[in-house]
Amino acid sequence: MSRPFVAIPADIREFDATTWHSVQTQYVKAVVKVANVSTFLIPALETGNDTDAILDRVDGLLVSGSATNVHPSLYGAEARDSDGPFDPARDATALPLIRRALERGMPLLAICRGLQELNVALGGTLETEIQDMPGRWDHRRPEGVSREEAYGIRQGVRIAEGSCIARYLGAGEIQVNSLHRQAISASAPRLQVEAVAEDGTVEAVSVIDAKGFALGVQWHPEYWAETDTPSRKLFEAFGDAVRAYAAAKAIKS
Repeated sequence: MSRPFVAIPADIREFDATTWHSVQTQYVKAVVKVANVSTFLIPALETGNDTDAILDRVDGLLVSGSATNVHPSLYGAEARDSDGPFDPARDATALPLIRRALERGMPLLAICRGLQELNVALGGTLETEIQDMPGRWDHRRPEGVSREEAYGIRQGVRIAEGSCIARYLGAGEIQVNSLHRQAISASAPRLQVEAVAEDGTVEAVSVIDAKGFALGVQWHPEYWAETDTPSRKLFEAFGDAVRAYAAAKAIKS
């Protein structure tokens, strides 16, 4: 059987007065080189994407991180200028893909913004500028350092005993690279909190009633997927789930 494909929704970016659909290379490389599957990049369109037609052609969904935030109107909040930047085309593309992938039992891995989209897609809410909240850490990307330093693995998160993600990474504390301004406020009813930071920030979730692999993490396993053991294990587990889904789909057809 040929390598199965994973869909990755793109972001909208502006370069040289032109609009581009883009995905950071770290996500693509982690999918291809560590999960050992192929990928399609899905254009970010506010209208025009056929969600079911896209998912008919793939065997997994990876929802990546981004420099933009989910629009507050999607979880019942008022948008302030400081809550941006926003990417409504990414929202309109990713949220329906998440919902339908879960309905199909398709493997889903959601990272950073993707975790936040997963929560919103299932009815949860987000909080912004968490670094300004009492008792919370500053999880933002450090300024004035190289990209590799910014994405360095330096923050502890505690994985719950018996959680879904503990099957792959083990329970207890691991070190991660968590960079963000937004975080889960009220978790969606269908989500189970799997890991938290010391300041209480939700760092990983699973979908309670999922038919298969369905995890979201606030940190960035894609960045060190080839060299960091927990990051590699997470992508390997995702790849295994994608191959199993593809094999089962082939038998049915």
